Amino acid sequence: MFIKRRSLLAGFAALAVSGAVAGCSNGGGDDVLADESDAFGFKKEGLPIVETTMPLAFSGSKSALAPDYNTMELVQRWKKDTNIDVQWENLPENVYAEKKNLLLASGDLPDALYNTGLSDSEVVTNGSNGTLIPLEGLIDEYAPNLKGILDKRPDIRAAITASDGHIYTLPAVEELGILPFPNFLFINKTWLDEAGLGVPATIDEYENALRAFKARGGDVIPLSFRVDSFCANVADLIAAIGGMPDNNDHRIVQDDKVIFTAGTEEWRTAVRKLGEWYKEGLIDPESFSQDDPTYLAKGKADPVKLGSFIWWEMKEAVGEDRVKDYVHVGVLKGFDGKQRASVSNYAEINRGAFAITSANKAPHATMRWVDRLYDPVMSAEVRWGPIGVTLEEKDGILVQIPAKSGESEGERRQKVAPMGPCITTREDFENVVAPEPRAKERQDMCKESYEPHRANDAYPPVMLSNEELAQVGDAQTEINTLVTRQFATWIVEGTIDEGWETYLGQLESIGLPQVMEVYQTAYDRYKSN
Repeated sequence: MFIKRRSLLAGFAALAVSGAVAGCSNGGGDDVLADESDAFGFKKEGLPIVETTMPLAFSGSKSALAPDYNTMELVQRWKKDTNIDVQWENLPENVYAEKKNLLLASGDLPDALYNTGLSDSEVVTNGSNGTLIPLEGLIDEYAPNLKGILDKRPDIRAAITASDGHIYTLPAVEELGILPFPNFLFINKTWLDEAGLGVPATIDEYENALRAFKARGGDVIPLSFRVDSFCANVADLIAAIGGMPDNNDHRIVQDDKVIFTAGTEEWRTAVRKLGEWYKEGLIDPESFSQDDPTYLAKGKADPVKLGSFIWWEMKEAVGEDRVKDYVHVGVLKGFDGKQRASVSNYAEINRGAFAITSANKAPHATMRWVDRLYDPVMSAEVRWGPIGVTLEEKDGILVQIPAKSGESEGERRQKVAPMGPCITTREDFENVVAPEPRAKERQDMCKESYEPHRANDAYPPVMLSNEELAQVGDAQTEINTLVTRQFATWIVEGTIDEGWETYLGQLESIGLPQVMEVYQTAYDRYKSN
């Protein structure tokens, strides 16, 4: 794959003069590889990083819209600033996903993986077999930006630390605060006005609104949702009805205890009520089978037929022309009068942004190179694109430059931003770079309507060991399949009470108690890091 690999190695060989090869003493203890950075005039501080041009080869994934990274303006600036000449062979995500295992098993490794695309199992396997090198010693010695963040944020350090105590990949973090609350409930305000009803604040009032919508007749859909979507599930309705928050994993944390929600009496109560709604014709029958295009088309149908729906952006669901007809409901008060906002397990920490392989002859210089990307301003450019192209300074903070006509900000971003290792914290979004306008709207909604009613903690981005993954893997898949099937069946048929005890027995025989024990043990380990 790496057609330039021989020439890159030749560059090292030519400069690896006697005495220039550094041993492990500079790597902080875990850096066991010999390092040839000094042969290129390596500097621990300042720019360039090396006096003589150093060749490195990177691979990994990229967006399908992204050009050859070698041609990107930001990447070319990195080369000029550091004097490190990276030869990029990043592949579209679907292509890389097919080839990464062959790449890692070959004897022709790149020096580093940028946007690694590695699963937890692949990280642990390739870390333990030596394909990926431990990075914690290099971080301590050569990555002051990243080290400073990890020292202040033990949660990020814990998320990227494997069960053997090593760090094999570096993170990408974007702390907008919107991932914990992806399920926004919207309702047709025009129809409420016509029915003489206010915007519901309680689950009882919402139920009455659904009945009023049903009474309109025709093919009206009082409530539509999806059961397997990132941002269209009924977790908050389950919390309001049953009193227990939920999420797509049916795994939450309360008071440091990991709970499987879909085996609780609270969940049973909620599903029973949803079955009653379905029998009354208040729930869209396609909620259990529709895909995103089908779902999003319903809000734009002519004539209007959608009474309420769950999504994380109104305009995307109903179109620009109908935004004025709908309003955000927020977190409903439950039958017990309490508001409970369910917290998802979607992580704002991606631990697979960057890795250094055992083929790398200059891990010291490589770590200094990647550490520059963790400067807050540089992280903004990594994620959104170069200043002057996609970003500009306004009133002391970076803001988005509007995209040209015919091109969305998202499309432009994929073409000019390499993504990868970067960290933008909550504080950075206040002091360094402003959120994109759509993200800012969702961020404000989360802060105002959901965060005050947070009812659980998310299960954190724990890295399981290979042994733990083996214990959880098949059983978790069977559990998910069973829960999804029974959730739909019980709502449509209204038979949860008849099937409940059998269902609990099935969960136990599949191995739910053992799975939850693994998750609890891993959670406790994460909290102790």
